[in-house]
Amino acid sequence: MAVLKELKNFMMRGNVVDMAVGVIVGGAFGKIVSSLVSDIIMPPIGIILGGVNFTDLKFVLKDAVGDVPAVSINYGTFVQTILDFVIIATAIFFAIKGINALQTKKAEEPAAPPAPTKEETLLTEIRDLLKEQNNK
Repeated sequence: MAVLKELKNFMMRGNVVDMAVGVIVGGAFGKIVSSLVSDIIMPPIGIILGGVNFTDLKFVLKDAVGDVPAVSINYGTFVQTILDFVIIATAIFFAIKGINALQTKKAEEPAAPPAPTKEETLLTEIRDLLKEQNNK
């Protein structure tokens, strides 16, 4: 029972829950970016390069024989995966940069000066009275 209690305490820590949410959102974000790359970005690039579909680019090491599939190095899929990574990394960079900019602005806002203490108020009044007497 002690192990179950420790497991519950571990799982309910704030940073563990935040990390789990981040992993789930990151996975969904990765699917969106993969679709962006494969469905939006790569087709025009393929047309520019002469109608090439990057996922079809491969080196065939051994041709297919009967029911045995071909053995190939699929470098086109690798190129597309690299583009996925670059786009995801860029998007995360700009998101974090925006968050950091917001946090910096909050930190830069000056706090209201503290109210003067009774001693400071009395000293200010004395100073003002002395100035008035010297000016007469």
